[in-house]
Amino acid sequence: MSDSSRDTAQGAGWGSAEPGAYKQLMPDHVEKLSWMNPRTLWAARNGVLASWFGDPTGRTRGRWVARREAAGAPADKVIRRDDTDQFSFMVIGDTGEGDDCQYAVVPGFLKESQDTDFAVIASDVIYPVGSAQDYADKFFRPYQDYPAPIYAIPGNHDWYEDLGAFMRVFCADTPPLDPEPRPRPLGRAWWRALLWHRARPTDEQRLAAARALRSAPGQQAAQPGPYWAIDAGPVRIVGIDTGLLGTIDAEQGAWLREVSRDPKPKILITGSPLYVDGEHHPCAIEGGGTVDEIVRDPDHHYVAAIGGDIHNYQRYPVDVDGRTIQYVVAGGGGAFMHATHTIPRVSVGGVTERDFRCYPLRGDSLAFYSRLYGRRLRLPRLLNLTEAEATTVVAERLGIEPGRKPDPDARVTRRTRLVASLLGTGGRPDRTSRFRLPVRKVYTQLFSPGSATYSPPFFKCFLRLDVAPEAVRLRCFAATGNRAQEIDPPVEDEVVIPLK
Repeated sequence: MSDSSRDTAQGAGWGSAEPGAYKQLMPDHVEKLSWMNPRTLWAARNGVLASWFGDPTGRTRGRWVARREAAGAPADKVIRRDDTDQFSFMVIGDTGEGDDCQYAVVPGFLKESQDTDFAVIASDVIYPVGSAQDYADKFFRPYQDYPAPIYAIPGNHDWYEDLGAFMRVFCADTPPLDPEPRPRPLGRAWWRALLWHRARPTDEQRLAAARALRSAPGQQAAQPGPYWAIDAGPVRIVGIDTGLLGTIDAEQGAWLREVSRDPKPKILITGSPLYVDGEHHPCAIEGGGTVDEIVRDPDHHYVAAIGGDIHNYQRYPVDVDGRTIQYVVAGGGGAFMHATHTIPRVSVGGVTERDFRCYPLRGDSLAFYSRLYGRRLRLPRLLNLTEAEATTVVAERLGIEPGRKPDPDARVTRRTRLVASLLGTGGRPDRTSRFRLPVRKVYTQLFSPGSATYSPPFFKCFLRLDVAPEAVRLRCFAATGNRAQEIDPPVEDEVVIPLK
């Protein structure tokens, strides 16, 4: 087994390394996606409009679900597979930027998934707005050689064009919804409708050519809607759609309560993680209650909750009345990397830093972003930190043992402390910084760059889950964009989850 980032700096992808072969999979021309481009931000405005003028996704989702049921989809939205009591599946989240970071994941993903039965994309299949025209290079092409079905739950970006393309690709080519009546002038709904980003007409010829890339019978899957459950072997996998704003509507909430009553052990797949960045986000249900209340109910027998949306890996083993539920963030499948060095020392839900896991390690995250902004701002002598310097200063600020043994010659200096503060590095709960809180908010929400500005190591990841009657083995594999990690993807985290 190859070294991981917890073993050596080379295992993390640092140092001189042979570039990966993933570029051979990419199209000749890749449109660079930047989240600092005003045109991109304007196209992705629907989330802001929903927060200002009311969120219409619950009503729209209900119309999509009704259309699927009218076409013969099962009313309970359960996909019943014939997998044996021992099977495997992949989970990969927040995939579709279509550039180096997405394609760098593909060789390792294909290698580790060779004998798996299906895959699930957990949130944000397509960036920036879920357009049908983007599915060719951001879904069908990268995963054309994965031989099994791929199911998906939408993320907020898939909702920026009202889920139309998602429903066509994953839900049996469901036709577009009829336009809704015009709202009353000058009300909140009227302003929302006036400013709403709407889908452009679909290039049917391009979509048909894209579908041909995954046209084998064994690759086909038809979901009953944007949320669903899969009965596979000894477990039930429940996928929920958290829409534009990270919540679920009353109709989906009632379905979730009902489908959770089945006695099988369950794994939740959600577009919005319930534990993330050292915080608890239980996910509100319209009309009352939360998703996490359903997950924690012992009668429902959930053993894990895996969420996308945040573009890295995190794991929180939370004790709930004497049993452990693994809360996992798994959004590192292709979009730009959300920093982990901004996560403060973990103390949430009974989980401490000793039990918490993340990838990339905080020190690698800080080194990565220091170099990126050193290039961008043309201040490399000030901002660039080596991975050893970054590892050492993060350990000091958080008061923790470093995830990887640091270089004994690395020293914490005034410069490294300044860079760590400026880039929003987290700290201990008992110690505040005049930089950390406001800078972290601005840094993580406004200035996360597009993947087009990256160079290896990319610090991407994907999950493999091996299911047996007694337990589920969950492993997080790394993808750096370097050849060594393509040939033998390192295991960055592993946990065995009992089912009984």
